[in-house]
Parts: sequence; C-alpha cells; structure tokens
Amino acid sequence: MLRSLIFLIVFYVNTAVFLLFGSPLLFGPRSWAMAGLRAHARASLWWLRLIVGTKMEVRGLENLPDGAALIAAKHQSAWDTFALIPLFRDPAMVMKAELGHIPFYGWFSRKFEHILVRRDKAAAALRQMVRDARDRAGQGRDIVIFPEGTRRPPGAAPDYKSGVMALYEGLERPCVPVALNSGMFWPRRSILRRPGTIVVEILEPIPPGMPRKEFRNLLIERIDTASERLRQEAAGEIGATESPKVAVE
Repeated sequence: MLRSLIFLIVFYVNTAVFLLFGSPLLFGPRSWAMAGLRAHARASLWWLRLIVGTKMEVRGLENLPDGAALIAAKHQSAWDTFALIPLFRDPAMVMKAELGHIPFYGWFSRKFEHILVRRDKAAAALRQMVRDARDRAGQGRDIVIFPEGTRRPPGAAPDYKSGVMALYEGLERPCVPVALNSGMFWPRRSILRRPGTIVVEILEPIPPGMPRKEFRNLLIERIDTASERLRQEAAGEIGATESPKVAVE
C-alpha cells in the first residue's frame, strides 16, 4: 500500500508536468503532440515498474495488420487508457465527449484528434462517430475502442455496446481483439497497485464483412476467453484464487 501511495503521487505529478511543459505542443503539429502522449505513457509505465514492480508484457504483435484497423480492447483499468497508446499506429481513441471539456486533458484530446462521442445523442452520435473514424482511418490511424464502454472488473460478464458494431460495419476494416488482465494489478476505483506482470494479448484479427450478430459473438468469445485465461494467469502470479477486491461501486 505504501508503494501504491507513492506511485499515485508520482503518477499525478508526472502527468501534471507533461501537461504543463507540453502545453506549447497544443500549437504545433499533431504529430508532435502524439509523440508527447507516447512519451507520457512510457514514463508512466517506467515509474510503475520502478516503484511498484508492475511490468508489462505484450503478446501477439504479429497479429496487427499492415493498414489501419479497428482495435477492440478489454477495459479493466485506467492503466489501459495510457499503456496501450504506444502499441498501435497513431491511435485515435474513442472516448466520452464530456472528457473533452476538462482543461488541458480535453484540449489535448482534441489536439490528438481522438473521437469524442456524445452518448446522449444516441443514433446521431453513432453516425458521427463512424464518420470521424473513417476520417482518422483514412489517415492510416488505428481506431481504438473499449467495446464495453467503461471499466469492468476482471471476470465480469461481458457487456458489449453497439458502438463497436457500428464501427466494424462502417469502417470495413479488420477488427483486432485485444485481451488483458490489467485489473488484477491496477484495480478500478482503488489506489492499490500490485507487483507482477500485466499482459496485453493482441489476438487474431476478424476480417471485415461478417454479419453483425456473428461478429459480436466472435468478438466476445475471443476477447473474454483470452482475458479469463490471463486473469487466471495473474491470479497464480499474485497468489490469489479469485480477482482482487475492488472498491464497492
């Protein structure tokens, strides 16, 4: 717990330093700002390993297609929002539009040309999301979405939203499922950080053109089967028999 508290302080100070001293990047090319975003991710991962002893392992990089793709990743932790950035090709993240109103964070999200979705607009928001995603993919950027829309604890039943299906149909590009076990080491709504190895597994791409229901079932099967295997792997590493407890919602 002491290491977790120290890391929490360092993480937020590190982020504040990047935002403050990186603010001139708001006025430069987007590529410069994205380089700063990747640097922040790598620095955060370095501090996490140094202070807590939490490492990162990436499997299946050979499964990434050559061109822009739809990346559909499991979402268990705030760790996912920064640690996945360096893995993909100039990623455009699908995120809540409300986050775009946060000073500095929101300004940079717009500078990165992430895809901001107004969830209160329903069908209109989905159409705009697809248009924005086509634009970003046309620039050769990977489109990254968390299909469940919010963080879910390890082992929770899948709750996939319609956004990933709309993107799959609208982009007409391969969809790359991504499994992980970050919630075992960086639980949501908790300051606890556990030592060990967070594994990100990039799975076999799903080709475009599948019927919506068939695609959804295959996506869930691939991501959740692999994520459960990684959860059990992490449980053995930390000496647990079930997912670590998280703060009550």
